[in-house]
Formats: sequence, structure tokens, C-alpha cells
Amino acid sequence: MIKGIIFDMDGLIFDSERVVQRAWSEIGEQAGYPDMGDQIYHTVGFNRRRREEYFKSVYGQDFPHDLFVDKTREIFTRIVDSEGLPMKAGAKEVLSLAREKRLRIGLATSSSSDYAKEELTRAGIYEYFDGFVFGNMVTKSKPDPEIYLKACQVVGIKTEEALALEDAPSGVESASRAGLRVIMVPDLVQPDEETRAKAWKVTDSLENVIPLLKEQ
Repeated sequence: MIKGIIFDMDGLIFDSERVVQRAWSEIGEQAGYPDMGDQIYHTVGFNRRRREEYFKSVYGQDFPHDLFVDKTREIFTRIVDSEGLPMKAGAKEVLSLAREKRLRIGLATSSSSDYAKEELTRAGIYEYFDGFVFGNMVTKSKPDPEIYLKACQVVGIKTEEALALEDAPSGVESASRAGLRVIMVPDLVQPDEETRAKAWKVTDSLENVIPLLKEQ
């Protein structure tokens, strides 16, 4: 029996990965890295530490990651302030149904606490959550299971009682290794056969999660 749901955030609740990709493409054009926007496909689900390791492996150990992060945040904020940050279809409805069914609701995001709290508050959904684990609260990034183990602990449920909602292969592996059932709603990266085998279900929209929850 499901007693709680643990949500990923970027690419699952918010259509934010594409905004990050636009920011990286703009930075890449300015800095002479024409493929920088494409790196999003290799880093979805990474926290800041693991993402830094990745970029330095691609662009060299002298890659100015702190400056890159600051510039990404600047461009991301400019785009969001101008255009808004869209929520994924069905996200608010799934949160509302979970609350209606009195399920525990947690967040397991690789993003920083400041950014995540700001966007959840801006969208009017911060108060739906009973607990949070942010990227700066774990020592190991997804696909390590640490973040989902902590998220279940924070909201007070056992991993076998929890359902994870994820968009990225690294997140699916993280939740699966922690012992959660996982529904994958792919965003930028489609699942291969290995990822599909780790997921309980794969669907193209959070809207399709609603009837599954109603059955619980």
C-alpha cells in the first residue's frame, strides 16, 4: 500500500530543463563551446558537485565552473522572469490528489534549496510538501540512492511504502536502488531498456498518474 509520494522537481514538476539548456547554449555561444547546450542530456539529475566533475572532464580541469553556475543562474532568471517557468501538465492535480488521499508528500531534487524553494513558492505549491531533500543535503548525487532514502526518512515512511515520480534515468535508478516503486515520466532523455526494467511504469504525462493514484 502506498503511503507517500516522493517527487523529483526539474523536468518532472517544472519544465525547467529546457530553460537550463537554453542558458547553457547561450553561454556556449559566448565562450566558444558550441556543444554546451547538448551537455544537458548527460547531466540530468546531477547535483552541483557531480555536474562540476562532468564539465571538467569534458572541458578541462581549468573550466571555471563557479562562474558558469553564476552565469547560468543569471540567464535562467532572466528567461523565467520574462516568460515564467511552466509547470508540467498534471503536476498540480497529482499533488492535490495526494493531499486529498492523505499521502505523505516529499521532494527529492538535485537542485539547491534556495532555487527549489523559490520556484515551488512562486508556483504556489511549496505548502503541499511534508518534507524536502535538496542537492546540497546529500553527499552522493543520483543515481546513488541516498537522496531517496533520506526523503522517505524525512516524511516518515518506509521505502517500500513510497512511490517515486521521476523524469530522468539517473533518478529512476536512484529511487529503484532505494527500494521505491518508480513511475517515470520522461522529459529530455528517453529511457533505454535497462531504465524501463527499473521503473514500475513509464508514461508520457503526469496526467496518467492520476487514475493510478485513485486506485490506491
